[in-house]
Amino acid sequence: MKLALNISLFILALIMMQNKSFSLTNHKIKKICERKKSETTCIKILKEKRYNLQEGNLIEIPVIPYKK
Repeated sequence: MKLALNISLFILALIMMQNKSFSLTNHKIKKICERKKSETTCIKILKEKRYNLQEGNLIEIPVIPYKK
């Protein structure tokens, strides 16, 4: 009985922790790139990164240091 409970909990945990990625929508990408000088290149780069993320490829995320 305990084995059945452990197996069912393990399967439930695997189902709940699926490999999901929440990427940016087109509207959010346009909103982010409104403030940039070259808006079209910004949109192109972000859409390319979104596509790579959805395909499972690694993407490079810049880290901005915190200034006090």
